[in-house]
Amino acid sequence: MLVNTKQVQSDDNRVVHPWDNIQRLGHNKRTIIAQSDGIYVHDSDGNRLIDGPAGMWCVNIGHGREEMVDAAAEQMRRMPYYSPWGLANVPAAELAARLVEHTPGDLNHVFYTTGGSTAVDSALRFVMFYNNYLGRPDKKHVISREKAYHGSTYLAASCSGKERDKNYFDFEQQRVHHLPAPNPYRRPAGMSVQAFCDEKVADLENKILEVGPEQVAAFIAEPVLASGGVIVPPPGYHYRCLEVCRRYDVLYIADEVVTAFGRLGHFFASEDVFGMVPDIITAAKGITSGYVPLGAVFISDRLLSDLNLEARKAAVFSNGFTYSGHPVACAAALKNIEIMEREDLMQHVQEISGYFLARLGELEEIPIVGNVRGAGLMACVECVISQDSKDPLSLDYEIGDRIDRHCQRLGLIVRPLINMCVMSPPLIISRSQIDELVNILRQGIANTMEDVRREGLWSPPPE
Repeated sequence: MLVNTKQVQSDDNRVVHPWDNIQRLGHNKRTIIAQSDGIYVHDSDGNRLIDGPAGMWCVNIGHGREEMVDAAAEQMRRMPYYSPWGLANVPAAELAARLVEHTPGDLNHVFYTTGGSTAVDSALRFVMFYNNYLGRPDKKHVISREKAYHGSTYLAASCSGKERDKNYFDFEQQRVHHLPAPNPYRRPAGMSVQAFCDEKVADLENKILEVGPEQVAAFIAEPVLASGGVIVPPPGYHYRCLEVCRRYDVLYIADEVVTAFGRLGHFFASEDVFGMVPDIITAAKGITSGYVPLGAVFISDRLLSDLNLEARKAAVFSNGFTYSGHPVACAAALKNIEIMEREDLMQHVQEISGYFLARLGELEEIPIVGNVRGAGLMACVECVISQDSKDPLSLDYEIGDRIDRHCQRLGLIVRPLINMCVMSPPLIISRSQIDELVNILRQGIANTMEDVRREGLWSPPPE
């Protein structure tokens, strides 16, 4: 595919991108991705690069699946769209039946959305609707965590806890509360992981008691805090938090927008990986492997039965989207699940993720790499001034960006997050491709380390 890179870059400067630096608008020269196949993407100059982030945590079955193209095209020919208001379509109904074969516990009903943000927003609105219906209008407070990311719509963004995303925006502040992030790497010196877990669980209970159990509606948590730096909470954390929520009649929302559909080796991670069944699960991204936008909220039978008592008056959940249950998106999701099951991708992830994390763990030999952490096929490499101090390098955002630029020249896209680099490749990645990814990342970090040393911005620790 022939592309005029300079022309596309010029045209692209009319686009306001997500998380765009407005001061640079009109002066960007972004890499232009023109084609993709398997775990690779190709830029407009013909360079092949490993898709380290799988787009945005989502191209789980890999790029270029003709089956996905055919499934979407066939549905478009048959019926591209019809209103979800009071009407049904075949792919949406069939997909619901397939999805609840994999959901944990009694989460047997699905509400379709357009993506992860609208899934989280809808889950939060359902919780408020639920408590209003039950005559508990004050039970509306939501507890989240620092470093969490739950989306860009108003309620979802309010629950997000990435402090740098708060600049120049307004958020719901009266009813949303954030707990310290459960990051074992940042626990106090001398504190055991178990003691740290005890402290983080206590943070939740203390906040519920501080606000008042009669006012706290929900606790929302990613099983792994993805965009916050792939923070994997200590063992037992989620189950114990669920116990706290049950004790005080607080609903547990598991935000599995990233972790569902194979990223941790299971269709859903809440029960199979973390041993707990939440009240609500949100999902998106891997549900179609990013081929078509789609999101979903899974709601427990218990909650819905509370709203369906004959003694109570009827209620309408007045929340939805023009593209809820879009037939083309649902057809793509059905094919995506079929591919995952046929190729046993869950088993593949379970078998290869140990190798993935072990190879990345070798990067801790590099002086500026303070911590490598992850779960399944998602990992973070965090760079610091020294492994003892754990302080981020003074260049801040620039470190991750520099590593990404070096890696792109060598054939790899990473996702830079301030002083961190995130990897979440397509689930189809092989051992040899993991080796290729890690080798390029090692060289990219080494080149960046040499840059900052030469510029006098970092000094090697004494021998």
